[in-house]
Amino acid sequence: MARHHVALLLLLLAVLLPAPATRADPDAVQDFCVPDAGRGRPVELALLRAYPCRSPANLTAGDFAFSGVRAAGNFSPDTGFAGVAVTPAQFPGLNTLGMSFARADLSAAGGVNPPHYHPRATETALVLAGRVYAGFVDTGGRLFAKVLEKGEVMVFPRGMVHFQLNVGDAPATVFGSFNSENPGIVRIPATVFGSGIRDAVLERAFGLTPAELRRIESKFGQPKKTELED
Repeated sequence: MARHHVALLLLLLAVLLPAPATRADPDAVQDFCVPDAGRGRPVELALLRAYPCRSPANLTAGDFAFSGVRAAGNFSPDTGFAGVAVTPAQFPGLNTLGMSFARADLSAAGGVNPPHYHPRATETALVLAGRVYAGFVDTGGRLFAKVLEKGEVMVFPRGMVHFQLNVGDAPATVFGSFNSENPGIVRIPATVFGSGIRDAVLERAFGLTPAELRRIESKFGQPKKTELED
């Protein structure tokens, strides 16, 4: 009989207790929280949880509107890609809402958003203009890719390497949304060849000669933090 009661109790707990959270950001405990970084100070992502909230009485509709994605960012001459990322650092009204977004523009001459991934967020990409070949690769090495037309959406699961290539005759624009305030981004080419990984590793892994490796690495400049290597 005692075992029966224990089994019922465990079943009840399994039903009532929430399942382990898999969301990218914690749930908000209030309607919104526009961070107060101090007069004239920019909002820093690393300090978001430390900022007090501005008083709702002092907020206006302007605090929840953003115009910084009306135009393309600066194009890379190498890739023909221009990106504008928007997190609570640029748009404080996003704070505690568990989301961020980005505008990506691809030049007509085969502009490409090189392979990359977001370690903390899933992305949905909406094509606003142009024709874009987009896709991602799963952990089994399988490629999921297709050409997206204007108005079509593709989802890139969290942590999956993905890319976009303009295959049309006109510039293309993509609007990406993320289910995290700070999705992060790891750009594969720059991370592999521009972070200071020892030459011997890259030469062996990619079958490159020293000259070929130097040519590739020259595109990314000097590593930023080689002093962190033991």
